[in-house]
Amino acid sequence: MNMTGAGTDIHVESVKLQKKIESHLGIKGSELSFEFSATEGKTKLDMITINPRHNQSFLFHSEVGIDKLDALRKMLEYVKSYKDKYNSYTIQWIAKGESELHTSYFTASNMYDALDKLYYGRDINTITVFSVVLNPVA
Repeated sequence: MNMTGAGTDIHVESVKLQKKIESHLGIKGSELSFEFSATEGKTKLDMITINPRHNQSFLFHSEVGIDKLDALRKMLEYVKSYKDKYNSYTIQWIAKGESELHTSYFTASNMYDALDKLYYGRDINTITVFSVVLNPVA
């Protein structure tokens, strides 16, 4: 099924999907980054959250699709159901050279996945982790 036919403008559809994702998460567009890359003939989407309080970015989730729209559709499906399928973790950390302890929350399949999201795109030596806690299910 070709979703990029004459009836669908890929850019308009892409923006609509991104807005639906932002709305579902309750995150402003300025605090969410959609990064696309080609991987093995497919499109990988890394969705990054930006925390304005401590100016750090973290991986929220990655999806792989046949194209940009497919990856965005898969991401929308993920954000609609991730709280029911994955665990919530609280990580306390300090950035190198700073003294303030930060607390960040990650939804992940396990503790290592949560740490991967914390360290996404940065050198492991730039952050010191003090604790990783599996949050109780509400």
